[in-house]
Amino acid sequence: MQFDLRERIDNSPMTRYQWGAIAICGLLNVLDGFDVLVMAFTAQSVSQEWDLSGSVVGLLLSAGLFGMAAGSLFLAPWADTIGRRAMILLCLALASTGMLLSAVSQNAIQLGLLRALTGVGIGGILASSNVIASEYASNRWRGLAVSLNSTGYAVGATVGGIIAVVLQNSLGWRTVFLFGGLCTAAIIPVVYARLPESIDFLLVRRPANALDRINAFAVRVGQPRLDDLPTLRATATADAGFAVRVLLSPERRRSTLLVWFAFFMAMFGFYFVTSWTPKLLVEAGMSANQGVTGGVLLNLGGIFGATLLGALSARFALKRVLIAYMATAGLLLVVFVPATASIVIAFGLGALIGVFANGCIAGLYAITPSVYSPSVRATGVGWGIGIGRVGAIASPIVAGALLDRDWSPTQLYILVAASFVLAGLAVSRLRFEKTGTDAGATTAAPLGASRP
Repeated sequence: MQFDLRERIDNSPMTRYQWGAIAICGLLNVLDGFDVLVMAFTAQSVSQEWDLSGSVVGLLLSAGLFGMAAGSLFLAPWADTIGRRAMILLCLALASTGMLLSAVSQNAIQLGLLRALTGVGIGGILASSNVIASEYASNRWRGLAVSLNSTGYAVGATVGGIIAVVLQNSLGWRTVFLFGGLCTAAIIPVVYARLPESIDFLLVRRPANALDRINAFAVRVGQPRLDDLPTLRATATADAGFAVRVLLSPERRRSTLLVWFAFFMAMFGFYFVTSWTPKLLVEAGMSANQGVTGGVLLNLGGIFGATLLGALSARFALKRVLIAYMATAGLLLVVFVPATASIVIAFGLGALIGVFANGCIAGLYAITPSVYSPSVRATGVGWGIGIGRVGAIASPIVAGALLDRDWSPTQLYILVAASFVLAGLAVSRLRFEKTGTDAGATTAAPLGASRP
């Protein structure tokens, strides 16, 4: 008798095999966190060796973000055609190549191009790994699974900073890139051997040996084997001819634009907070060391923010938790600068802002897969992240321009608070798409749906 494998996965207890796949996705994000911020860790040493101007250093810092945007927008969508796992392997090869060659680059132009190449790989990895983590989790634990995946990014950025300091002080800045490239290359055989392909992709796209691969997974998670592949719905088959226009088709346009707006606003606010907080704390009256400390506390808070959001989503609807996170982030930002009169309160608020600002990004990663059917899911997530990267790139530019117009730190933080609130309003209007087959092969329940 035919049965709904997707529904059984959604409603069954999580197995060690599923958590193992999610752990690999988290490890990928740890490496991504290091690879993305490696330029920030080494910027001073690179600038001194090549005698670079501030504008050139700024371009080097931005090159990775531009690459990530391009990878999310133009490379990640191919995961819906070749598979999420295959895309991750390809992007790991690109990222490791970019990192390793960066270690032997001879000038700023070479390094900038290689940083962009690394960013392209990372953009594809982030979109595909978040989709796999979402698809291999049950309804109850999906929010936690994707949030833990996002936590890996903050862990990689934090631990990477410590490693970078040690390596630079003893062996020079090139060893930091070499270390990151070798670690990224080392995970390729792990992904090849241990990370399974997305079940939703196998059910909808049906590559060679799809039934055997589905049944191999079913056995590993204690589910009955399928006798044959379910009949695809006509809509699912139509989705197979993907183009970006599918995301903007009449039935998806509203949700897609809301996802793009939410990502743009949330990443605009997040990258403002992480980029400008140390400097603006100094302008608000703190010492340089206190400003740096505030920035560190903000990043440390981020490690806990995604995890807390995931834990809350196991009990409450993820959509409501995410809206609450965005509203709270906005409130904290409004009172942050006035609170700098007390260092203790300011540092405490800084850590809390890190908790909620990072949680907003993790929540968007977690909730977006439920907006799209399996056949365009990687495309939808990739474009959401890519549009968000545009906001990330615009954020420091807009902030700098407003500072030149004599905006105060308080005014800037109120502006950013509004961006989080607007992102929350967009999330509140999102609708989730149920997908399936005529035989009920796949039914993706909304993330954070009501539970008994």
